[in-house]
Amino acid sequence: MIVNPALEQYIADLLEPRDAVLAEMEAYALAHRVPIIGPGCATILAQLVLMTGARRIFELGSAIGYSTIWLARAAGAGAEVHYSDGDPANAAKARGYFERAGVAGRITIHTGDALTALASTPGEFDMIFNDVDKDGYPDVHAAAPERIRVGGVFVTDNTLWKAKVLDPQDAETEGVDTFNRRIFADPRFLTSLIPLRDGMTLGIKIGL
Repeated sequence: MIVNPALEQYIADLLEPRDAVLAEMEAYALAHRVPIIGPGCATILAQLVLMTGARRIFELGSAIGYSTIWLARAAGAGAEVHYSDGDPANAAKARGYFERAGVAGRITIHTGDALTALASTPGEFDMIFNDVDKDGYPDVHAAAPERIRVGGVFVTDNTLWKAKVLDPQDAETEGVDTFNRRIFADPRFLTSLIPLRDGMTLGIKIGL
């Protein structure tokens, strides 16, 4: 745990109960060890969408679509949200959740490599949310920033990576650490790292 477990539970207890679809997804993720962002970090994503007025969003690495629903609901009717995941089974499960959550009409599903999907989707985005395999994080930094409009948001999950970033010893941790150092040094972004759950790095694009 990055945060004191008692404080983590305190934060969780403050959150509003989720609706039936999100609650079911949380239970499924816990039972099947599917990584999802969790309601605390998902609330931050929704806040960022509402604060910036984001309407065009690309999610890199979406699993069963838990965070996608939070993004799509916050962005509202008529928004354009892109889901991407390499596992067709995840994508199929996510599609069912999107339909039940009432947001399927604003979500485009991409199955396969997330960065390939991003490259094949033209235009700028108001927000990109990165949660791909951790050894791929440096590649995301190479590709994603130029696709975000000035004033847009670049969010990356798991950037404390179980505290292993303090002493990187494997490819995944090295990927996360390299990403953090590169995005913090990138003059196009004003960046912070929120030590909630497993860490979330937030960059606001301030220049080209």
